[in-house]
Amino acid sequence: MDTLRSIARVLFFLVTIAALVVVALIGAEFIMGQLRPPPAPAAEAGQETERQINLASPEELILGLYLKVRAADLQKPASDDPTPVEFTVLPGETAAEVAQRLAEEGLITDAELFRRYMRFYGLDIGLEAGDYQLARNMTMEQIAKMLQHARINEVVVRVIEGWRAEQIAEMLEKEGLTTAAAFMNVVRTLQLPYPSLADRPAGASLEGYLFPDTYRLAVNATPEQIVERMVANFEERFDPARRTQAQAAGMTIHQVVTLASIVERETVVEEERPIIASVYLNRLAKGMYLQADPTVQYALGYQPHTGQWWLTPLPMEALTGTESIYNTYLHPGLPPGPICNPGLASIDAVLNPAPTDYLFFYSKGDGTHAFASTYEEHLRNQELYQR
Repeated sequence: MDTLRSIARVLFFLVTIAALVVVALIGAEFIMGQLRPPPAPAAEAGQETERQINLASPEELILGLYLKVRAADLQKPASDDPTPVEFTVLPGETAAEVAQRLAEEGLITDAELFRRYMRFYGLDIGLEAGDYQLARNMTMEQIAKMLQHARINEVVVRVIEGWRAEQIAEMLEKEGLTTAAAFMNVVRTLQLPYPSLADRPAGASLEGYLFPDTYRLAVNATPEQIVERMVANFEERFDPARRTQAQAAGMTIHQVVTLASIVERETVVEEERPIIASVYLNRLAKGMYLQADPTVQYALGYQPHTGQWWLTPLPMEALTGTESIYNTYLHPGLPPGPICNPGLASIDAVLNPAPTDYLFFYSKGDGTHAFASTYEEHLRNQELYQR
């Protein structure tokens, strides 16, 4: 009898243990379902799907719980700013280093959360070195997807110092990025909140502020994005030190850029740049007409019979026969705005002109100029170098 009772107790114990195991398994399955973190970025056609997550691992179970709790932060952009931001993942760079730089650029709000998200889904080992176009209104999950699968197709373009906006427009159309007409419409109408644009006359275009540089542009970039990228570059280059110099010289940024655009078109030999700037500044100080040939070329515009935006050679009769507010032979002072997009060297030449008393210069025909302080000396230079 005692033996039967002992067997019964053992059986009862075993059944109880089995029941507890079943309940535990059901409970664990339910808990793991609740703790499952947000989904990883969806794989695109032809790409590998995310790895299988093993929530039975204590480490991943804890990490999954952490991501579940922070799910709202993963879905929250750093800001609502849609401005494209160029971001480069360097060869050999770790996910932690990338996350830190993303946070420094204001693209994400929490580098550690981003790193853990990448770690959990194995995306940290799939980072590919290269250039990306991100935005601060993207979520961390979207950025993770971009860095993993969506490297953009880009076109590298170069904006040359001294080009007018129409020349940039033609180049962009040739590269297939936009139409020249669409680009020019944006140049004429886009309003941007940059401080460097604050003293432009009402209704002025962005001519002069499309900073010459080499740009990597997304093939699907809009004309607005392209223009803003160039103006943002100008805003960065015309830094506080240069603004202080302009103020000390009694010039607005717009006046500096306008004069720099003339210097850009006049200069061939680099070392003459600050000397040419000094000539125009000296003439302005004396109330003399600038008489700058490039302003007449700008006023004349495109020449269909020669295919030129800058008519060369420039006929003498065009100097006084071209009626335009930009013609500095007919109108005193600076023209109403830049005649091209100057580089930093011409801007710095205006801000740091050579200390001269020159009022005239004349081309020697080899790219250099003969400079003169008096009109009589200028006439002698003309006789000497005239072709």
